[in-house]
Amino acid sequence: MSVHLHWFLPTGGDGRTLVDRHAYTDGGVRRSRITPVSGVRAPDIGYLIQIAKAAEQLGFEAVLTPTGTWCEDAWLTTVALAQHTERLKFLVAFRPGVISPVLAAQMAATYQRITGGRLLLNVVTGGDSIEQRRFGDHLDHDRRYARTDEFLSVVRGVWGGQPFDFAGEHYQVEGGLTALPPDPLPEIFFGGSSAAAGPVAARHTDVYLTWGEPPEQVKQKIDWIRALAEREGRTVRFGIRLHTISRDSSAQAWATANALLDDLSPETVAAAQEALGRSESVGQQRMLALHGGSREGLEISPNLWAGVGLVRGGAGTALVGSHAEVADRIEEYHALGVEHFVLSGYPHLEEAYWFGEGVIPDLAARGLLPGVAPSPLPRPGSAGAPLLVAGGR
Repeated sequence: MSVHLHWFLPTGGDGRTLVDRHAYTDGGVRRSRITPVSGVRAPDIGYLIQIAKAAEQLGFEAVLTPTGTWCEDAWLTTVALAQHTERLKFLVAFRPGVISPVLAAQMAATYQRITGGRLLLNVVTGGDSIEQRRFGDHLDHDRRYARTDEFLSVVRGVWGGQPFDFAGEHYQVEGGLTALPPDPLPEIFFGGSSAAAGPVAARHTDVYLTWGEPPEQVKQKIDWIRALAEREGRTVRFGIRLHTISRDSSAQAWATANALLDDLSPETVAAAQEALGRSESVGQQRMLALHGGSREGLEISPNLWAGVGLVRGGAGTALVGSHAEVADRIEEYHALGVEHFVLSGYPHLEEAYWFGEGVIPDLAARGLLPGVAPSPLPRPGSAGAPLLVAGGR
């Protein structure tokens, strides 16, 4: 089992300071801001092309593109970026509650033909009712997962190439059909830590994604989903979503991580924690429990730092250390059964180079990335650049 490495596209904005994206009046899309913050980069197509090309050249297999109020649309953005890359795949996040499953299946089929089969799908059920209502979705947490179950049943059904009927609580489809099914079928990535999420993952997902919890907690999740999938007669693969701060030495990496906290006032952290605490997402609550809102004891496991989650929703932990130490942790998760690593680091352009030039060769030398030989590309930026951490996946 090889390691599959993926990077992240900051379609809600990027930069060099550890602040919540909601500090910006427009989510970082333009330069106007409520709180003056230097070093903010708008997610214009030119900048995103730079990140996509860097990811491809460095040896990443795909890039995750988030979904939500503060992001550019993932489908439109990535199909544009596909025209500027050759091999890079796009892990497109989308919410099943705001799109027809038959239309989603058709969009995926078109996407595969346009890009030559470079689509992966990240199904995001949604854990924030306020955010869901912005898009006209008024179901509660558990009913959203029940709807996702039906949604994925329809999507897989209409990909079969024959008229497909479905009668459920949320969808009624008569003769649903994708006239030209996608080839290959996009792999479906899916995450969820609640009791309502587990059975959906077991029945439908190709890759179950978890946020970056300590190895023992990740093992418990893997065991849970694997047992549910076995009851369904299926095999599920596993992935993890993490940030990275990898440097030539451990001291440099931790200095970068610790510098991120200098810009955070107690009021900023408290406000972020209050907002995140209202989330219905069980996974988000697990992320918050790792640090409890405190700046103390943020290294919750060797080289696993929870400081990102003080102000960022979603993935809130980072692998911090020398290139060899970060590779050690990846190898540790891999030994538990984690195959896909969806990574990010801020700013995304510079951190892609730090990881790509430092960690990827180490993983290849360990035999985890057979055949990967990243190009010797120059690394922009300096070792101690502060980071922007924004909300999203």
